[in-house]
Amino acid sequence: MNDDELAVLVGGSACPAPFEDHHAQAEAGGSASTQKLIEEDSHVLYEGYIGDHPLLSRALANPDIRKLIAAPMLVCTVDHLAPATESLRAGRQIAPMLRLMSSDLVLDELDDYDLDDLPALTRLVHWAGLLGVRVVLSSATLPPALVQGMFMAYRAGRRHYRRNRGQLRVADDAPIEVPCLWTDEFGVQSESCASDAAFAAAHARFVERRVGKLQVSEPLRIAELLPLGITATRPEAVHAAFAAEIRTACLRLHAVHAEPDPVTGKRVSFGLVRMANIDPIFHVARALIEGAMPAGVHLHLCVYHARFPLVQRSAIEGMLDATFNRRDPAAVWQLPPIRGALDAADSAPDHLFVVLASPVCEVGRDWDADWAIAEPSSMRSLIQLAGRVQRHRMKAPRAPNVLVFDTNIKGIEQGNANAAVFTRPGFEKTTSDDRFLLTSHRLAVLLDEGEYQHLNAIPRIRPRDQLEPRTRWVDLEHARLQAGMLPIPAAPPTTSSRRSARPKPVPEANTAAACWLHPQAALTGVLPQQQPFRADSMKTTTLAWLPSDEDEDALVPQRVEDLREGRRGEQFYVPVHRDLLHDVPLNAAPGVSRWGAFDLLSLVSEQAEAQDLSLNRAAEKFTTVEVPSVEDTPQGWFWDPWLGVTRCR
Repeated sequence: MNDDELAVLVGGSACPAPFEDHHAQAEAGGSASTQKLIEEDSHVLYEGYIGDHPLLSRALANPDIRKLIAAPMLVCTVDHLAPATESLRAGRQIAPMLRLMSSDLVLDELDDYDLDDLPALTRLVHWAGLLGVRVVLSSATLPPALVQGMFMAYRAGRRHYRRNRGQLRVADDAPIEVPCLWTDEFGVQSESCASDAAFAAAHARFVERRVGKLQVSEPLRIAELLPLGITATRPEAVHAAFAAEIRTACLRLHAVHAEPDPVTGKRVSFGLVRMANIDPIFHVARALIEGAMPAGVHLHLCVYHARFPLVQRSAIEGMLDATFNRRDPAAVWQLPPIRGALDAADSAPDHLFVVLASPVCEVGRDWDADWAIAEPSSMRSLIQLAGRVQRHRMKAPRAPNVLVFDTNIKGIEQGNANAAVFTRPGFEKTTSDDRFLLTSHRLAVLLDEGEYQHLNAIPRIRPRDQLEPRTRWVDLEHARLQAGMLPIPAAPPTTSSRRSARPKPVPEANTAAACWLHPQAALTGVLPQQQPFRADSMKTTTLAWLPSDEDEDALVPQRVEDLREGRRGEQFYVPVHRDLLHDVPLNAAPGVSRWGAFDLLSLVSEQAEAQDLSLNRAAEKFTTVEVPSVEDTPQGWFWDPWLGVTRCR
């Protein structure tokens, strides 16, 4: 698309804390209405001509707002649209509301959002119905309860749209025909649905057709459960033992799925190891690096998660995107990082290129790996990770190419404690009645072989008729979504005076249906206050690596603080004391090396030259990273260019 057709909105809600402070100051001074309509650190990339727009030239003076609304297509994170239904902060809802009034809404990977964020997204879809625009929900793993809940919200909104904008006056309870379209790689289905039941039936038909196609397709991912016999409970011992299990699993998969380098003849494989949380990744990676590899085997390890300086994370992603683009299977052998590693004076005949990653590797990465290993958190995460194996080449495996540990690190550390372990990320939840607390945390007990052996979308898109959320892992996900997205059906009339022995359904306290069941709530701020979007209880601190005053060839860590006085949005930098940011001594074992050794200063210098910025300004923009706040981590953080940043325990 041309520059006059596409706008890209970047920045904004990545760090909301400073703007909340600004709001509090503005309220105290009586100047809340003078705040800008978008976040102070947002930037809209759009080069179309907007001067003659009949509305914008009069209504809005902010040029970024004009760009945001006038561009034919806007690409942004949903953070910038969610405020359309959250009229709490001095008009911040106006810009996204105006954008939605004339735009179709596409929500990609809808089921990747946290359950606590679904009420806000449901409000957004309901609002799209109120405005009469079209909505597309995109994902390969959309559960029926999530789709049904969104349709109900949209249809309820369309009812109000018809009342206010319909050409013919009809009764409020008259049926509303909503044209619906389903599409996947196998075909297209379209129907007009006049009721929630009609939509549910049509969606079920689409799912059954898709399931039938998936069942007869040749499996590209064959999974196997790996039992973990780790008996330690201390975190240090658990991490070391877990690293040993990963090493053994990597060697097993490499032995089956490696391919010969056409130049040297060395056996090479490219694999993903997915872990559930960032903090354990740091320590497991360290144990992998310092653990000896078998003779004749070389491990090239790349650690990938969100807690790297921005420019370094971008460089890692660029390298991995190029490596795992296997549409041309011969291209990977010519990439400089791969070619250099294989041509080095290393006599090892086997080379493993392994990415140890957080869940950021599951969504949004068009990768094709030879094999994958997963620390489990949800069925959805397993399906998404499996989608990064044989994605481009589509070669059916002869043996399992996805190995799944039968529990996670939380489950090992907590032992037999009656506490949720498949959480943050995951669907398990401790409540007063334990409806969503599993009775076991071993997948061999919670899963049938047919649910994981051939990993595809079937367990997510077709729930069983009778859910057992306490004893079945897949049922837990469907039960949580049904409780959170769907209204409780009315109890059937009974002639008996005796109460039914069957327990009544209990709604989630955070039910997403509230926005359309009680549309008058949109006239107040109660729902955005009670069901905010991305309300993370963990406070964060921003770190940045800036040029040293003493050594021009060095970057030193600084803590980014927001000015409490003066102009809003300005920041200052406080040196991070050595007692807070601890370097980690790494002693790489023979046969282990870093894959993707990017020098932070060189990366910043390249950006400074490319964008015509000073080195200091480029460092301020491109070396930031969000970490747990010092209040939550009084001992500070561990830092290593290979491992990233993690909290000290």
